[in-house]
Amino acid sequence: ALIDMYAKCGMLEKTRDIFDKLIDRDVVTWNALISGYAQHACGEEALECYEKMQVQGICPDSVTFACTLKACGSIGAKIKGAQIHADVERRGLFGNTIVGNALVDMYAKCGSLTKARDVFNMLPFRNVVTWTALIGGYAQYNQGQEALNCFEQMKSQGLSPDAITYACCLKACGSLGAVDIGTEMHADIERQRSLKRGLLVSNALIDMYAKCGFLVKAQEVFDMLPIRDVISWTALISGYVQQDQGEEAIECFEK
Repeated sequence: ALIDMYAKCGMLEKTRDIFDKLIDRDVVTWNALISGYAQHACGEEALECYEKMQVQGICPDSVTFACTLKACGSIGAKIKGAQIHADVERRGLFGNTIVGNALVDMYAKCGSLTKARDVFNMLPFRNVVTWTALIGGYAQYNQGQEALNCFEQMKSQGLSPDAITYACCLKACGSLGAVDIGTEMHADIERQRSLKRGLLVSNALIDMYAKCGFLVKAQEVFDMLPIRDVISWTALISGYVQQDQGEEAIECFEK
């Protein structure tokens, strides 16, 4: 529990210090450490731990695989991810929802979208996380229409999008210039109070409107934000630059 707490709080040196002092370690101990590294973008360290735990005779479980696949996705380690996929198949864990979602996400983040779709199609059960992983991959690699097609298919199966789904789809709208679809999503978001206040979704809305050239609307969303981070400002500045409004961009930068 100490390892898990320090790992989740991002204190990875403290996490490793406690881990190294333990005489006995089980799969839960290793998972806590691997998860911490994966969560805080230390993919190489996570994969190193994955190898070490097996050398020490500890068998990975579904949580181990999910965390390690996340690490592969974060560093683009497609070959290693494929090897772990083979391990998942050998251990009969492919049908596990958490592992299946992690496989789709790993392949999508690594740009292997055909493989991500193949895994997706073979899964016995799909939830909003599964769909969002695939949508996110399409959006990230400029296949916006595929992302939006998946979004419609997901909704037709009765699944409700979450904040990450909307953020990915709004990115797709921005890349396609599909402001009409983006505006419809904005209306859906406004109807859901839990999503409306989220910075992730708000930033995605600003970016979508800005990329589509609707700077007045982008500024409106920006002005309504109670909190703004560097992503909020950069989305707006980028929109002004894109539309050759350099003075407004510099003014935002100064603010």
